[in-house]
Amino acid sequence: MSYLISARYGAMHHISNFVSPTDELRLHDKVVLRTDRGTEIGEVVSSPEYIMRGTDVSSYGQVVRKVTKADLEALRNIDDNLMIAEVRFCENLIKENRIPMKLATVEHLFGGEKIIFYFLAEGRIDFRQLVKDLASQYHTRIEMRQIGVRDEARLLAEYEHCGRPLCCKSFIRELQPVTMRMAKSQKTTLDPAKISGRCGRLMCCLRFEDETYGELKSHLPGKGDIVTFAKGSGRVVSQDILSQLVTLELADGSEIKIPISEILEVVKKNGRDQKSDGNDQSDQHDQREERQPRQPREGRNRSGRPDRQQRSAQRRDDAEGEPQPEEHDSAEPDSAENEPDDE
Repeated sequence: MSYLISARYGAMHHISNFVSPTDELRLHDKVVLRTDRGTEIGEVVSSPEYIMRGTDVSSYGQVVRKVTKADLEALRNIDDNLMIAEVRFCENLIKENRIPMKLATVEHLFGGEKIIFYFLAEGRIDFRQLVKDLASQYHTRIEMRQIGVRDEARLLAEYEHCGRPLCCKSFIRELQPVTMRMAKSQKTTLDPAKISGRCGRLMCCLRFEDETYGELKSHLPGKGDIVTFAKGSGRVVSQDILSQLVTLELADGSEIKIPISEILEVVKKNGRDQKSDGNDQSDQHDQREERQPRQPREGRNRSGRPDRQQRSAQRRDDAEGEPQPEEHDSAEPDSAENEPDDE
């Protein structure tokens, strides 16, 4: 029988699924894992679940065993001795070769299949000679991984200034962009020192809390809306998203806070304007409907000039009546419809 668990492992705190031969594992148990990188020590973060027969588990790693005292001693030796020596040796090589990079930390896999060197640099770096020197020293596979400041905080930092462990180190799997719009929508301070994390960038919590803030904000009336409640009405001047309260400015200039449960009716600010404009437009529309369709003027053609019959009648009237000023044709050439009459 096989069971499925999730485990956290590696310096970057990866979380993946693993197949366990036993269901005796519990949360936070230390286990030896076989991942796509090699043999590693991990921590169980989910309870075992039975895997049905026929389920494809080829993409999952394997749980080798629960850690033993010997495993813990070997892990302690890696952390306290091997990794420290590897960091110093790599930093000396970087200085000797004058490579424009900063070594962040080293990850030595428990099984020794690979040593990963995490570094920061501006742009691309040619570290081929550095890899050769490291491989000749440690006789194992060497991986150089370039990271950013957010990954550096995930590797080296422990706690955020809120007092809790770093989100990127606890449960966030992928670091996604965080924007200032998220900080503004959550009504938080815009002081960079207060909304920046250990990495110096905007805190990750602004992003994964943004969806909740958006949903809560959608239940509140907007600023400028007119709200009716049991004791009267007022204009919304501010919102308390988490408490689901709105502050109203009453007719006498005083302010009052009420929960959204006490709101009886909301007249949207834009909706009110649109409503009055809409009435005017509907009235105008009704007036337009009452008007009769415009008929073309008698004796006029498409260009607006008198047609041939009208011009001929006008000339006859002019000849019979008092002398009229001579009529001049337009300077523009007449179209075929405006040719002079053959009298």
